[in-house]
Amino acid sequence: MTSTQSRLDPSHGQLLLRTEVAGRAAKMGHRLTIVMERWEATVSWSGDRPTALELAVEVDSLQVLRGEGGMTPLSAPEKTLIRSNALKCLDSTKYRLIRFGSTDVEPTDDGYRLTGELEIHGRRKPHVIAVRVAKDGDADGGSWQVDGDTRVRHSDFGVRRYSMLMGAMQVADEVTVSFSGTIAADELDGA
Repeated sequence: MTSTQSRLDPSHGQLLLRTEVAGRAAKMGHRLTIVMERWEATVSWSGDRPTALELAVEVDSLQVLRGEGGMTPLSAPEKTLIRSNALKCLDSTKYRLIRFGSTDVEPTDDGYRLTGELEIHGRRKPHVIAVRVAKDGDADGGSWQVDGDTRVRHSDFGVRRYSMLMGAMQVADEVTVSFSGTIAADELDGA
């Protein structure tokens, strides 16, 4: 069987983070949607089956898209401040990349289960990501819709959570990471 590789980047879809707010004053804070603007994934194929995935995300590509809730709408200066605080919490000058690698790719009813290792803030932990895949178009062309999400906890990777009001309002420990994209069938060399 022929082994090939496909490369994916932000032109194929969006990599988003969604945060919640915790603490006694949580109603004052914003639930954030953050986009990671620079990332690259390499998918290895054996015939028409994916066998491995390597993902690298540039931490300083983090941008705040929007905030929901809170006492007032999220302003542009607040987005800038939130970005700066997030980069400090992630120690982005020391830990420039977030990585995920999987060499265990198992088919599921609607896609694949990727079992591998996630590295954030210099710490590595086993991690599993479920990916849903759906074909659009005919057998020889068209595109693939790829969606997946996973949950990651700050505490698992030693990342300090931003807080204010003496801890009465803070970013919740768990963050949801999601990907949604469309990939042309001819871009997936193995598909």
